Amino acid sequence: MNRTMGTTLASLALATALAAQEFHPPPVQRSHDGGTQLGLFGFGVRGGLDLGSRQLVLGATLDAGSLFNRRMRLRPSAEIGIFHGANTYVGSFEAAFRFTGDEQVATPYLGGGLSVAGHDGCSLDPDCPGLWVNVLVGVELHYRSTFNWLLEYHAMDLFRRNRIYVGLTTRRGN
Repeated sequence: MNRTMGTTLASLALATALAAQEFHPPPVQRSHDGGTQLGLFGFGVRGGLDLGSRQLVLGATLDAGSLFNRRMRLRPSAEIGIFHGANTYVGSFEAAFRFTGDEQVATPYLGGGLSVAGHDGCSLDPDCPGLWVNVLVGVELHYRSTFNWLLEYHAMDLFRRNRIYVGLTTRRGN
């Protein structure tokens, strides 16, 4: 009995000592609101319509970081236009300023950038590929804790081409 009691007490002392050695990292805190942060913070998929050519447009975009503060976002994207004529291809690099934070129910934004655009048979067209200047305006609407609905308008090629998109995007920081 003494031996059993001694073994039990030794086991309890050893377990207490081992539990005291368990490492608990400090809670992760968000960095301050300023500064440039680059990385993959989210992505989205979208579909829509090119209003001039009536092409179906499918694309994907990345949340590639922040410039100056958390509301100015870098957004590279790629999209294809299909049906109603030659297929089109666009690669864009845009920046968007978000008027509210990520935790809001609705997050409107405004931005702009550059695109490189081409189409089937681009090698035969002397004006292809084209360099376009874009303006975008949109809103993200809260859907789930990690996703938002996306509604966006793109004025591309200095307002010569207009596209409307609906999509789903991940929420940053939640």
